[in-house]
Amino acid sequence: MKKWQDKESLKELLCHLVEFPSITGSDAEIAISEFIHMKLNDLQYFKDHPLDLQIHPTSDGRKFVTGLIRNGNSSETVILISHFDVVDVEDYGEFKNLAFRPKELTAEYMAIKNDLPEAVQDDLKNGEWLFGRGSMDMKAGLALQMSMMEKASLGEFDGNILLLTVPDEEANSTGMMEAVEVLLEMSQTHGLHYKACLNSEPIFTRYPGDTNQYVYTGSIGKLLPGFLCYGMETHVGEPFSGINANYMVSELTRELELNTGFCEVIDGEVTPPPTNLMQKDLKEEYSVQIPHVAVTLFNMMTMERSINDINKDLLAIAGKVARRIENQLNERAISFNQWESFDPIDSKISVFTYQELLEKAIEQYGEAEIVRRQAYIAGSYRLIGDRDLSTRIVFDLASLCKEEGPMIVLFYSPPFYPAVSSRENPFIKQVVGEMIEYAKNQHNVVLKNQHYFAGLSDLSFTSLTQPVEGLIPLFRNMPLYQNGYHFPLDELQQLKIPVMNLGPLGRDPHRWTERLNIDYSFGAFHDMLGTAIHKLLK
Repeated sequence: MKKWQDKESLKELLCHLVEFPSITGSDAEIAISEFIHMKLNDLQYFKDHPLDLQIHPTSDGRKFVTGLIRNGNSSETVILISHFDVVDVEDYGEFKNLAFRPKELTAEYMAIKNDLPEAVQDDLKNGEWLFGRGSMDMKAGLALQMSMMEKASLGEFDGNILLLTVPDEEANSTGMMEAVEVLLEMSQTHGLHYKACLNSEPIFTRYPGDTNQYVYTGSIGKLLPGFLCYGMETHVGEPFSGINANYMVSELTRELELNTGFCEVIDGEVTPPPTNLMQKDLKEEYSVQIPHVAVTLFNMMTMERSINDINKDLLAIAGKVARRIENQLNERAISFNQWESFDPIDSKISVFTYQELLEKAIEQYGEAEIVRRQAYIAGSYRLIGDRDLSTRIVFDLASLCKEEGPMIVLFYSPPFYPAVSSRENPFIKQVVGEMIEYAKNQHNVVLKNQHYFAGLSDLSFTSLTQPVEGLIPLFRNMPLYQNGYHFPLDELQQLKIPVMNLGPLGRDPHRWTERLNIDYSFGAFHDMLGTAIHKLLK
């Protein structure tokens, strides 16, 4: 008897998956990996081949699952990847207790549907929807891939299917990055040729009100540049004797926030402009000393632009802002001179990269001392998270080199997602073209090809499209690189797997109205996903 091949059984499987509150970093994130392993183990294939279903520990105590179903002596293999972690549920407000109970939450929303946002009401008029955290992003994709594994176990595909489902996609992608080595090992151990990596992240809208359905041939990249501003301390009663770091970071944010000069355009697709993700001073308690150290961090999406060019532009903006701050401080000191006569301080602001500041610190204190200090900080403050830990390391260097101040220091924090695309791969282009035609002819569904999935995904860790030397400005200026943050650089150079993303239809990821279209996702799309796998294995 088949387990997950019709709408009702898939809906039931999805509800079981959503009922695990697998928020990134929670105990439930571990529990759901064990549940997935258990459910797959019910397939007769894995009862007969128990070593082909494995649960793997990550270095931080979480787990990811691999399941390989082999068809005879074929080496041709399609990888199905997914993630099972979700973001938190604070946005659900009064419905928070129902966020992981999809049937009850859906019933509650249906009872108050006239009070829901208009876009949600419109959706509810046109089919069955299931609400709940993870219903769209991306436990529906996982449920569908488990259904494909059942098909594979019944011999329905002419080739091998390798399921890989991981934790931590919503934060740092630790699961996928550590799975890269396992993928390499499996290809060598079993003689697998990875024809493609197929993700089933759901369709993401490109703009409010977008009703298009997409098939993706890549995934957007992400950088997290930061600026540590080291000003000059002073008492608030003598503000012209110092430089307030909060003022410095605010000018940087004013320059970079939604700066469309950093947008990339590829065949009509455009990256979102940078936006601020963190801005704060580093004072740990209130006092009447001005904040003289502050930090600002930005989310920056990439497609094909080189990191070297982005790094140069960020340094140019830092230099521009430094000159503007100097001029404004001087102008305001002159204005204040109408009441109190004094000579303005020398407010020249230097701009450094993290690597330049590190070299200055090593020159003064010796490499052994700097290594010792950074190891102590990394070991003592690991729990504060990668962003704050990166900031603390840069702050320590700036404090050691304070005679170089006031200064702006450019650095990068994890996570780093390389942009990946198979838009020029003839094989992927052919399959996508055939799927667009198949969806139209068989299901009257119009699929549009988009080169880059804009929601960020673990597809970023299936190959490396930029030359390694192009990543030097990033990793040299990332305090945690090889100091608590491992990026699988060598492994990704070996994998080079073509990528594709074909996923179910949902709405409002990471919002309290997150929902999945049951009719399409477990109806027409279920057939389309199986067809795509057939075509990828041809």
